[in-house]
Amino acid sequence: MRRPYPSPRNLQTSRSVRISAVKRVRVVVAGQVQGVFFRSTCAILSRQRGLGGFVRNLPDGRVEAAFEGIDDDVDAMVAWCRVGPDHARVDRVEVLPEEARGDREFRVTG
Repeated sequence: MRRPYPSPRNLQTSRSVRISAVKRVRVVVAGQVQGVFFRSTCAILSRQRGLGGFVRNLPDGRVEAAFEGIDDDVDAMVAWCRVGPDHARVDRVEVLPEEARGDREFRVTG
């Protein structure tokens, strides 16, 4: 009978296995970030990475986004927010850790 799981001797060592945790952060981006395709580009890149969350314009001219997913993918989107799309000028990015909510879809709102 075949085992439904690998035997311990066939498992890779902990050095070669990287376990990724899920995290969520909210970012608020200030600068020239509205009217430059920030939200749409952010959504495309987030969906390509399989992240959940949202992006929206704020009334004061800033953009707010939340990214939820694997650490490296969330970190990559935070790094992208520090630069933004071609015509954006990012002056400041606030990064606020949040509890994961189980978001699997990425939405553009507001």
